[in-house]
Amino acid sequence: MTKLFGTDGIRGIAGREPITTETGNALGRALVAWCRNRRHAPRVVIGRDTRISGASLEDAVAEGICASGGAAAMAGVIPTPGVAYLAREQKAGAGVVISASHNPHDYNGFKVFSGSGFKLTDAEEGEIEGLMHAGPAVRPGQGASQPEKLQHARDSYLQFLGKAAEDAGSLKDLTVVLDCANGAASVVAPQLFENLCGAVDVMFAGPDGTNINDGCGSEHTGPLSERVLSTGAHAGLAFDGDADRLIAVDESGRTLTGDQLMAICARMLKDRGELKNSLVVTTVMSNVGLRFALQEMDISHVAAPVGDRHVMEEMRVGGAVLGGEASGHTIFSMHHTTGDGLLTAIQLLAALKWFDRPLSQLAGFMTLFPQALVNVPVTRKPPLPQVSELAAVVEAVEAELGDRGRVLVRYSGTEPLCRVMVEGEDESRVREMAARIVRTVKEHLG
Repeated sequence: MTKLFGTDGIRGIAGREPITTETGNALGRALVAWCRNRRHAPRVVIGRDTRISGASLEDAVAEGICASGGAAAMAGVIPTPGVAYLAREQKAGAGVVISASHNPHDYNGFKVFSGSGFKLTDAEEGEIEGLMHAGPAVRPGQGASQPEKLQHARDSYLQFLGKAAEDAGSLKDLTVVLDCANGAASVVAPQLFENLCGAVDVMFAGPDGTNINDGCGSEHTGPLSERVLSTGAHAGLAFDGDADRLIAVDESGRTLTGDQLMAICARMLKDRGELKNSLVVTTVMSNVGLRFALQEMDISHVAAPVGDRHVMEEMRVGGAVLGGEASGHTIFSMHHTTGDGLLTAIQLLAALKWFDRPLSQLAGFMTLFPQALVNVPVTRKPPLPQVSELAAVVEAVEAELGDRGRVLVRYSGTEPLCRVMVEGEDESRVREMAARIVRTVKEHLG
């Protein structure tokens, strides 16, 4: 049974509930109805990553679209941001990606984009969810169409990325190692970077349906670090299963966080006069060290709720061109409407050229503060401010940290967990403070 993973997917069926091809069929029908409700063309671009359940779910979504009189444009295996691009390029009413991102192969789910290439709002997801449960029917006189295979989907996406790379200048003197996570990056990243860079070493680009993210990719950078050290490459680039995030390894084999990549790119854009409104948007989960680094660069900072779509919403409000998450989702809105690991890699390599310094030195633009992050099982989820004992200990820890650290306590949206995060300058103190909060959570919520 395929499992659905979907914090970026349809909320009503998000989490770890089993899904079937009937779910995909219902989504296809709902997307056609949703497009028609907005007077948009009922044409939907469908893409997927390489996990074994993707093909059957892809067919099911296409069947639902076609049975409702819509047009299904099938892009096959392609990175998630490729579908966001194709939705615009094809003048579609929506795009949908079948992927569970960085998770194991036996999870799967859906990411939906509007025809303009943006992830949907909560209200829009709720509307589609309602249409799925209502079971939209075929309108009288409509006949089922046949799915269309987009013959040049990957080439079109590669051309888009190539155009975005023009500002980077020549990267021919750079050597890189790619970790494609046995995922969607496997079908585009090697060709892209072989065209851009002087030498490219490719790892984990042999997907078999079950090896996606298996000991590789952005969540497992050990093998990439070893390869960078053994080859003397300038950088290692690790993508996740659907290639919408990037985590990098410097020439010394050290793994950099998404926050560090944002600090590097923010400084480059600031120096080049391209950081619109001198603003960067992150989430509340970004390391506090990034905030201090941006302050030193005289760059304003806004923290959005967790999720790259929330980052994009804040970017649009503030007119920012750079935003992202510590996990490696980074958005360059002057080029794209969503996080794109391949595009982020291009920007990072452009920074190597701009500063003409090793990546390990660029990582020094930001000092990572020690962090303790603990997931605590809970049996109930009352509003956290109403748990007076917990509020008291959090207030005490915040007072001890002052402005040189922070505390974040929140519930998981999909699991019976309370996430406790503490950051500060002293690692031992940070761990002790986190332990105090964890004890209180266990006592009153466990």
